[in-house]
Amino acid sequence: MKKRLHLEALAYCILWTALALYGLDRLGWKAGLALSVGLFLVVMPASALILSRTGNFSLERAVRWGILAAAAIALFSFLDVAR
Repeated sequence: MKKRLHLEALAYCILWTALALYGLDRLGWKAGLALSVGLFLVVMPASALILSRTGNFSLERAVRWGILAAAAIALFSFLDVAR
């Protein structure tokens, strides 16, 4: 069985990490921790729920990316307000 690197999953992890590090840099350790652990606590159960109920990987991927986009929008909005 040939192992493949899933580029979509790798891109998601890189962007998630970048968002958490950006929050850490701009707002401090609490923001970085909230973005890393908080997203984990939201994304993993949402993915498990969608896959267990529907088995639809496309829907799970869309929800996962949507959650990451919402976290990025929230971070940038908070940064704009904090100026």
